[in-house]
Amino acid sequence: MRSPHFWLAVGTRKNWLFSLTHGNLWGLRAGGRLEPLWDLLDEEDILLFHVKSPVGGVVGFGTIRTKYKDWTNPLWPDEVRKQKVLYPLRFHFDVERASPPDSWKKEKVPIESLKRLLQAGFQPIPAEAALPVLRTIGPEWVLPVQGVPALGTAASGPEAAALSHDQIRDMLVDIGRIQKFLAEPEFVMDTGRLDVVWRRIEKSVPTYVFEVQVSGDLYHALGKLKHAHDLWNSHIFLVAHSTDWPKCDQLLAGTFHEIRHRIRFIPIDKIRELYERKRSFKELESSLGIPA
Repeated sequence: MRSPHFWLAVGTRKNWLFSLTHGNLWGLRAGGRLEPLWDLLDEEDILLFHVKSPVGGVVGFGTIRTKYKDWTNPLWPDEVRKQKVLYPLRFHFDVERASPPDSWKKEKVPIESLKRLLQAGFQPIPAEAALPVLRTIGPEWVLPVQGVPALGTAASGPEAAALSHDQIRDMLVDIGRIQKFLAEPEFVMDTGRLDVVWRRIEKSVPTYVFEVQVSGDLYHALGKLKHAHDLWNSHIFLVAHSTDWPKCDQLLAGTFHEIRHRIRFIPIDKIRELYERKRSFKELESSLGIPA
């Protein structure tokens, strides 16, 4: 896996407050010099949050999770006012470290050596400039945690085999909601319905897409997942019995080779295990009075 690239996003206090309270989303204008930079942006890259004057410094950083183009859904306040998408090149990020807004001015990290980049709004920055800033924000930070690997393909047990399609679908919806996503079953797209999608905010496209195959047509399920990836650059998952993996692998080596390195195969028993652990952890938090 390649080393992460580092990026500097510059915005007003109002911009960053909106971003961090609306699904950790950032957007860029299409065309000009920004689109080639957006094309280079990749998952696991590191984004530094720079707030303009009167803050005047970096207040946090995050890890890029997904990017997509959206020409139809105005989101930012100036887009909503004009009822027109102005920043279609969008991307989501996870916040790794960030100061609370009322401490931004006091805890900001200036980057004097990169002043020329602050006018650009969005730029790649060299590692030797980014790392000292990141270590000031989070002293223990050396390199970001890499992406979570695909779940294993251990054989599905008899209990997992007894789960119905709808039970698995509902578990995925519950897991998504525990994860603070807008999780929806039977999501309609132009070529049919997706079993489960997770979105970060109401007007965003699906960030994660799941198709469940207890029995039925693997070809059709992979086709829908490929279409979701092509449309939205979503993270795509096929949930099925481990015995379906050889056929799935064959299809991914041929007809669906474009998504071979994008899709993740999850055995049904792993969904049950994940669901039970998530529910147990949530119940433990609740019993201790800890807010979720």
